[in-house]
Amino acid sequence: MEKRKILIVEDDEAIAGMIAINLKAAGYATSICYDGVTAAQALTEEKYDLALLDIMLPGMDGFEVFEVAKKVGVPAIFLTAKDDIDSKVAGLRGGAEDYLVKPFEVLELLVRVEKVLARNKKVEKTICFNNIEIDFEERTVKLKGELIHLKPKEYDLLVALVKNKNIAISREKLMNIVWGYDYYGGIHTVDVHIGQIRKKLELKDTIKTVSRVGYRLEVESE
Repeated sequence: MEKRKILIVEDDEAIAGMIAINLKAAGYATSICYDGVTAAQALTEEKYDLALLDIMLPGMDGFEVFEVAKKVGVPAIFLTAKDDIDSKVAGLRGGAEDYLVKPFEVLELLVRVEKVLARNKKVEKTICFNNIEIDFEERTVKLKGELIHLKPKEYDLLVALVKNKNIAISREKLMNIVWGYDYYGGIHTVDVHIGQIRKKLELKDTIKTVSRVGYRLEVESE
């Protein structure tokens, strides 16, 4: 399946590069524009599934670029240091999908990107890697074409790793994603489920243990 394409509009090269690296690691295609005029032109000349817009930009500000994005049907998330309520209200009332204030965690950005693409029906229904096929609609997993039974939490944990592939995720974050913030079980629960996933799907060498952190699913980008 063709990768979802995301336009990053950010005048800070370091921040833009950081966002691009993590989006690419998660399986998205990216383009970067460092000013509003170039971004507006890119939106009219190429097809994008999502735009990530800074507000304070040279040439045209993020709100002006957003008006162009709306005309061509590209949903947008504002990523900005402007945390005042007026800017948030202006962005959301104007039709933005979300508003994320800097500094933000990469995992939070990836989750919000996924949700926006899902609302706009631009997410993958299936994903394949290492002879494994995951069907997100059917909640099924196949290894070499054979259906593999995963317990509900094992499936949810696998999906959390897949959707954040090549990114180290702490046990605490995995616990919150899969079991919820109100779960009172021990953190060892994550380790037990990871062990089962590795065994059932032959992922011993693919799901890496990150010392003193958690786990990372290592998958080569296509």
